[in-house]
Amino acid sequence: MPLHRGAAQGGHVELRHLGIRFALKGRSVDAVDDVSLQVQPGEFVSLIGPSGCGKSTLLNVAAGFLAPSDGEALLDGEFIDGPGSDRGVVFQQYSLFPWMTVRRNVEFGLKMQGVPRAERETRARTLLGLAGLLSFEHHYPDQLSGGMKQRVGIVRALATGPRVLLMDEPFGALDAQTRIVMQEILTNMWQRLRISVLFVTHDIDEAVFLSDRILVMTARPGRIKAELTVPLPRPRTPEMTSSAAFLAMVQQLKSLIREESLAAMGGELKDGGLAGLATDVGPQGVGAML
Repeated sequence: MPLHRGAAQGGHVELRHLGIRFALKGRSVDAVDDVSLQVQPGEFVSLIGPSGCGKSTLLNVAAGFLAPSDGEALLDGEFIDGPGSDRGVVFQQYSLFPWMTVRRNVEFGLKMQGVPRAERETRARTLLGLAGLLSFEHHYPDQLSGGMKQRVGIVRALATGPRVLLMDEPFGALDAQTRIVMQEILTNMWQRLRISVLFVTHDIDEAVFLSDRILVMTARPGRIKAELTVPLPRPRTPEMTSSAAFLAMVQQLKSLIREESLAAMGGELKDGGLAGLATDVGPQGVGAML
């Protein structure tokens, strides 16, 4: 399995004028409205926005798990009409088979594809080595830490050679320090493989550290509010997180998302609402109201 995929391997994701509606208590609710976005081959793009804005919904459309109500989703010019091995998916949950060793978990998708045993083993061991897990290939999931389990999940998603990696808050369940390490591992793997990535996160620092571009979504119904290109050079290192460029982009994103978070809460805190609350409560604080 080649370690350098590059743009020639494809991985161009297009969502065109996407609309998604759900039925809720007898009425139709717009989750996503007229969203168009692209992920170029080999590009790392993050979706970020307030809770409930439709980030995961868009990812599920790209994965083929959900059909759009309006618009269309394409991969390399072909319509997405269901799940496929051309897209690897990583969720927050580890979803490993507990009765299989690490290597067998990674080989599973290849086995389902009919890949010969020797080739399965070579691919699995190559990727496990890239993720720093080769010495754990014969361990079982319950013998691994949370971060190691998620690394196995990422490796398993990559083993079948997908053109796109779709990641839905993959580090959300990890503690802060493990999360930072996982971000560095992921960016190092991505720089080697150059696979297209669409990444959903609530963590602004994470989005800036990992991404080439960041798409900010509005409150529901989700639309694309802003598109920002990350100016940081690659390879990325943890030291960059204290740079002026990094901090400026984090602040810009915080401002954009705060506006949408307030909108998602119905606007009660806009136009001096927070200041008004502090004035109304008085010196005794919120406890005086309870």
